[in-house]
Amino acid sequence: MTMFDDREKAFEAKFARDEEMQFRINARRNRLLGQWAAARMGLDAAETEAYAKAVVQADFEEAGDEDVIRKLLGDLISAGVEIDEAEIRTALDAKSVDARRQLMGEA
Repeated sequence: MTMFDDREKAFEAKFARDEEMQFRINARRNRLLGQWAAARMGLDAAETEAYAKAVVQADFEEAGDEDVIRKLLGDLISAGVEIDEAEIRTALDAKSVDARRQLMGEA
C-alpha cells in the first residue's frame, strides 16, 4: 500500500467515526428534548419514556430537525402548553449541548 492509500483509509475511518458520533448526539438530544417536552406536558414517568422514544423516532421521517420541531410543537400545543417554535429551537440547541457533554463524558 502506498502512503496515499493509508491516508485515504484513515480519513474514511475518521469520517465514519464522526458520522456515528453525530448520529448518537442527535439521538441523545432528541431523547432529552422529548423528556423536556414531556415534563412541560405533565406526563408521568412511563409516558415520558414512551414520548422520548417517539421523539427519537420522529427524527427519521426526514433529514434535518424540522420533523422533530413539528412533532414537539404540535404535541405541546395539543396538550395546552403555550409555546412557540423559537422556544423549541432554543431547547433543541440547549439539549444538543447537553447531549454532546454526556456522550463526551462517557468516552
